[in-house]
Amino acid sequence: MRRLRHITGYHRTEASNRVLGQLLAFNAGAVNAGGFLVLHLYTSHMTGFLSMLADSLVLGALGALLAFTSGAATTAIMVHWARQRRLHSSYALPLLLVALLMLVFGLVGAVTLHWSTPFAVPATVLLLSYMMGVQNATVTTMSGAQIRTTHMTGVVTDLGLELGHKLYWNRTRTAPQAQAAASQERLRLFASLLAMFFLGGVAGAAGFKHVGFVFVVPLAVVLLVLSLPPLWADRARLRRPPPNAAAPDAPLPAAHR
Repeated sequence: MRRLRHITGYHRTEASNRVLGQLLAFNAGAVNAGGFLVLHLYTSHMTGFLSMLADSLVLGALGALLAFTSGAATTAIMVHWARQRRLHSSYALPLLLVALLMLVFGLVGAVTLHWSTPFAVPATVLLLSYMMGVQNATVTTMSGAQIRTTHMTGVVTDLGLELGHKLYWNRTRTAPQAQAAASQERLRLFASLLAMFFLGGVAGAAGFKHVGFVFVVPLAVVLLVLSLPPLWADRARLRRPPPNAAAPDAPLPAAHR
């Protein structure tokens, strides 16, 4: 229980960020591939929707962009709310929301596929876009903007930069501080995120093709299991009003570390 709590807990380490980032990259890859099979749209990143909106005012693209942005805003609200109460579960709360939304998608996604919205796209598109907005904002916040999981453009760029540093030949007389050097840790991180997104995409495509929407239910259960331990640790504090003297970013008491 304690080890699980550290994966989604308030206090972050490179190891916990890496593990959670890999898991959520797999999750995003699976949702992205499955969403494309069902909806013929990629819903884990907004580049395509933004291009559609720029090319012509497509109402569906606007809806997806607003849903994704609303998801990111929801994460900011939940994290600040938790920090003001000095909770251990500031990042677990939005991940719990993602898990619950994934359960909804997995269990009733076939129904919401036919629900109309004011944005000329089914409710499923808005649900997936909102969910990915929550997830991406959570990982971005907890990692200090070092990790992205719902789109790989930045990850591939960072991986290429680190490879370039590694391959660059430093002249013998170059001062040590001026030499190009690759970070092995960052190389492993970006490569693992890319690999997990790809594996998630393969699994999601196969899962949605052969099992259907219910394929995401096990993924939702995994997120649920990871997000509950910090909430359990905060069960007493959640019932109390926030301390008046606590700053939003005040450190957690020793009992919560």
